[in-house]
Amino acid sequence: MLATPNRLRTSTDFSTTVRSGVRNGRRNLVLYTAPIGAAEPSRIGFIVSKAVGNAVTRNLVKRRLREAGALSLHTHGTGLAVVVRALPAAASASWEQLLSDYNAALAVTTKRLGGSAPRSASPEHNGTTREGTPRA
Repeated sequence: MLATPNRLRTSTDFSTTVRSGVRNGRRNLVLYTAPIGAAEPSRIGFIVSKAVGNAVTRNLVKRRLREAGALSLHTHGTGLAVVVRALPAAASASWEQLLSDYNAALAVTTKRLGGSAPRSASPEHNGTTREGTPRA
């Protein structure tokens, strides 16, 4: 389970991360990663549409992806906003397949962000939403 500070909550945070983040697609998911403040805890959000399956299937996929996200917080605990969009193939994927797709996509996106240092906060206007995600 993800702690409250590690969850993306608002639609603004989701859309900002998707629009300004680095994208990497895999068979079962598409992952977007954007830098946030270096001292900010990493935040993860999930998009699992009805195309994935019925409510039971969607919730199973969401629980598995949430656990993969929680495991990734051990190595990427601060400085990232991550949005995970499950694709319809995720419905029939095993836990190992989802975990490997998630880890591979996260590794690629963080490598691409390697040169992008998280924005520092200035006292006047730090260019972030109230939750801390950078604005587009």
